[in-house]
Amino acid sequence: MLGTSKEKCQRHQKNPLENGTKKTEKNLKTKTMSSRAQILEKIKQNQPEQLSALPDLSVLGLEAFDILEKYKTILKSIGGDFVEVPSYDAIIDFVKQNFATDKRMITTVPELAEIATIDWFNSDPHSLEDVELTIVKAHFGVAENSALWVTDDILGQRVATFIPQYLAIILNKKDIVATMHQAYERIGNQEYGFGTFIAGPSKTADIEQSLVLGAHGARGLTVFLME
Repeated sequence: MLGTSKEKCQRHQKNPLENGTKKTEKNLKTKTMSSRAQILEKIKQNQPEQLSALPDLSVLGLEAFDILEKYKTILKSIGGDFVEVPSYDAIIDFVKQNFATDKRMITTVPELAEIATIDWFNSDPHSLEDVELTIVKAHFGVAENSALWVTDDILGQRVATFIPQYLAIILNKKDIVATMHQAYERIGNQEYGFGTFIAGPSKTADIEQSLVLGAHGARGLTVFLME
């Protein structure tokens, strides 16, 4: 009976090292919480007495200029090209005359099925490595930098605009805004899985300041401006 009682006492006796560790952890936690509270309190005490109102950006883009001409000028200046077309048939004719139609072309535009494949959406992205030309639509363009807004719902696959040798994007003339400020207002709270602005062909000059086209994307961009 005595032995049994002693064993019980030993089982219930607390390890002094364990107690010390727990106390240290508790002290550190208390100190951390205290430091956090002090920092937050100092931030609170040093807030400006009066917050300035956000600037009025509505004046941006009010300067008078021809949006379409501005878009075309900027696009040419950054290495892109444009073709004004009245219809999809005109796009087909242009592609036949200016691109190697014996090479692989893909598109998300059913009207261009005559010159490009349209049943590639579920393909392995790696299988698109030999694409010569991709043709897609843009939601809208921006005149001040010739950027084109595209999202995954019109790209087929995200890689579609980055992997080909050449890229062609169809843009309605009426869908061009003046500035990026207006562009972001247009995007607003739209929901999309992936979206990006594309402006001109891919360019880099990281190595020895030597300009290289197509290092990170298409080496040529043609924008079809439709009525």
